[in-house]
Amino acid sequence: MDPAKPSVAVLGSGSWGTALASLIARNGHPTTIWGRDAAQVEAIANTHENPRYLPGIVLPESLRASTDIAATVAGADLVLVVTPSHAFTETLHALAPHRRPAAGVAWATKGFEPGSGRFLHEVAAEALGPGVPLAVVTGPSFAKEVAQGLPTAVTVHSDDEAFAREVAESLHGPTFRAYTGNDMLGAELGGAMKNVLAVATGVADGMSLGLNARAGLITRGLNEMLRLNAALGGRAETLMGLAGLGDLVLTCTGDLSRNRRLGLALGRGQSIRDAVAAIGQVVESVQTADEVMRLAERHGIELPISDLVRRVLHGDITPVEGLGMLLAREQKPEYPEGLFG
Repeated sequence: MDPAKPSVAVLGSGSWGTALASLIARNGHPTTIWGRDAAQVEAIANTHENPRYLPGIVLPESLRASTDIAATVAGADLVLVVTPSHAFTETLHALAPHRRPAAGVAWATKGFEPGSGRFLHEVAAEALGPGVPLAVVTGPSFAKEVAQGLPTAVTVHSDDEAFAREVAESLHGPTFRAYTGNDMLGAELGGAMKNVLAVATGVADGMSLGLNARAGLITRGLNEMLRLNAALGGRAETLMGLAGLGDLVLTCTGDLSRNRRLGLALGRGQSIRDAVAAIGQVVESVQTADEVMRLAERHGIELPISDLVRRVLHGDITPVEGLGMLLAREQKPEYPEGLFG
């Protein structure tokens, strides 16, 4: 631990929060992880392990853990929120009164604000007020592999270039590369929408439709992301990088993905309730599919794969019926109006 380096508060003691807190602590930053579950926090502090979310992985002894959000935030130069999207707004309101005036706030949460469908950078700007540096951390990164020290690359997007670099530097290490960018909207859309598309590829694999089908769904899914992103004002290169294509490929093909596992279960005929219960953690795609389609409908954009995922998740159609509808679509040029057609 290097006292010359900025101190970091990581809010959220699930698998991803624990993995990032461990990474930052190993990079020499004074780091404290906050969680609601007293037993879990005690295990992290005393046994240097998160037995529920990352069993068997040794955490650095320098990593501190606390259930006191006020004290955790008050002692930090940088705050990193790593909660599920449904807890994001509440967590921001809880940290706001205790944040140091100069401390920026970043998040590695993916998804939209449930109900409103707002992007998380919009939520953060409203909850924290003007002048607070904000950044989103996203990209292809399974928590378990990061905690194990396996090679990983992510990207940090912020309207504040200096803050993006500060966040990236806290993460960057021997086996972890952190790039920077300034397209928060595009980065957040990629991180959210890939969860919906991972369900589609999981369903196809659960139905044993083959590798051709998987590759086709990933490619056409990327096209859906690009078209919606263009309508919202994001940049295409953001989604062609780690925040979009990188995260999409990982989540659609890696069995550590909760959203892919949900699709696999549905494709094998399991009910969504049983599938979510078996996974045992938050599955972001269930809410995100609704928000993606609300955005698409608002902008008059057709997203056939995302729409069918939404309908399957709501139980309106079966995976077999969804496949039939997708295959029954009329033949057309791949890009009738250029890249975003």
